[in-house]
Amino acid sequence: MLAIICFFQYQREKEFRTEQLDQQLSTYNFTVHRFMAEQKPDWDKLEEYVHLFPDSLLRVTVVDTTGLVIFDSFVKKDTVLENHLHRPEIQMANSLPNGKAIRHSVSTGKDYYYLAHRFPNGYVRSALPYNVSLISMLKANTFFLYFMTFVLVLAVLALYFISRNFTKSIDRLRIFTQKAEKEEIPDTDIEFPSDELGEISKNIVKLYKLQLQTKDQVNREREKLIKHLQISQEGLAIFSSEKKEILANTHFIQYTNILSDQQCVSSDQIFTLPEFADITEFINQSLLNNELKRKRLIVKKNGRVFAVQCIVFQDNTFEISINDISVQEHENELKRHLTQNISHELKTPVSSILGYMESILENPDLDSKRQRFFVERSFQQAQRLRDLLQDISTLNKLDEGTRLFEKESCNISDVISDVLNDVHLQIVQKDCVVLQNFKPDIQIQGNRSLIYSIFRNLLDNSLAYGGEKLTIDISCYREDNQFFYFSFSDNGIGVPEEHLNRLFERFYRVDKGRSRKMGGTGLGLAIVKNAVIFHHGTISAKKVPDGGLSFIFSLRKY
Repeated sequence: MLAIICFFQYQREKEFRTEQLDQQLSTYNFTVHRFMAEQKPDWDKLEEYVHLFPDSLLRVTVVDTTGLVIFDSFVKKDTVLENHLHRPEIQMANSLPNGKAIRHSVSTGKDYYYLAHRFPNGYVRSALPYNVSLISMLKANTFFLYFMTFVLVLAVLALYFISRNFTKSIDRLRIFTQKAEKEEIPDTDIEFPSDELGEISKNIVKLYKLQLQTKDQVNREREKLIKHLQISQEGLAIFSSEKKEILANTHFIQYTNILSDQQCVSSDQIFTLPEFADITEFINQSLLNNELKRKRLIVKKNGRVFAVQCIVFQDNTFEISINDISVQEHENELKRHLTQNISHELKTPVSSILGYMESILENPDLDSKRQRFFVERSFQQAQRLRDLLQDISTLNKLDEGTRLFEKESCNISDVISDVLNDVHLQIVQKDCVVLQNFKPDIQIQGNRSLIYSIFRNLLDNSLAYGGEKLTIDISCYREDNQFFYFSFSDNGIGVPEEHLNRLFERFYRVDKGRSRKMGGTGLGLAIVKNAVIFHHGTISAKKVPDGGLSFIFSLRKY
């Protein structure tokens, strides 16, 4: 190990010295290039400039892109030199940041250390004679080798004396390990010497006793967990990496037999069921990649609906849970039917429109004011019908989940700006002030249209029911690794406390007469809640102490 360290340090020192030399020559190259670019000098001026450099042995060569030497500080002017395009340092500079070589110069008859750089209009090359002085400079300092040898000798001597003092403690530690194998440590006291190893040995004994106590506690907790699994209403089973059952509760066994067309003697047989094909494929891929993953799917069988979830752990064991969600699915189906039935029953606005239009058609002599009144009413009913159908469609899509809404990188700050621009006229008409307390770049992986719906519906709700001269505050008051936390507040008339828990219900209205007069559909806040849930967040409403209403919600970052 010491030899490796010495060799590594020796190589590093050599590389360091070489890098110093390369940096010095690079400085000369770039300095000459800048001088040529700024002054456009001839041979004589360039020669005077190079002689200003502190190193008198420095040789500078300028080569154009065709390889023709246009300047060399070590040859006379008008000397015809060979084409330098095939010089190794020039060729290397074409593909690397710089090219370098140690070789014999045909022009001067000496050995040089060359470093060349390629520039748009040619090459600049600096060189120093590769003589005894330069070779000595590039060699690493051997003082470190002697120093490490001296340290090794001291370490061997120190280790020899220390090991003699630790022999007694090691013997006691050996006795401890023998008794630990027989689990006799709790009833055995071993005296250790009062030195550092003795203190460490005492701590080992203490930690071993704590480990035995922890082991007992873990066993007790394991028994509790097993009992919990057995009485859980959820079907749970744990399997080894070979897909062998480790533990399965009663509900899991029952559910697997419901899902299977044949009697399952062992829970392992579920991996042969066609209903579990996706889960089996997921487990195979997860075990192959050795990653912690989660898979969910819905299985319908024999008139019942089951939510199946599989989690693969890092030790390649995995857990499968089966929940009977038939009741929840039935309730969801009823809700969907309710929304669909309501959409079919939206005949009132259609009937109103038909009635007004029919009156106009059947009464051609109707005065213009009356006709305009009927047309305006028809237009209002048509707008209300359009908004209502659009909201119902949005809710139905949200019920379908991620299949109809794709996620992409979304800037919430830009979405809020779009909302404020769209309702700018209403804000001005109602003499409202909107405060924006959030940073200008809030990025999440989400659906832009749904995020727009969240802030647009909240803003429309405040403008419609909050009153005049409102102050609306939109804030992102906190964030963590997973979520952004928002508040949307106004200082309007607010909502009585008994209505707060029902604000997000579909078609729920605090004041039905006033809401219909305002033209609301009763679905805006329901859309807000479902859009927040789509982004894995939560939302709630609360009263503002000084008057008004505040919505607190979170949106997941990804």
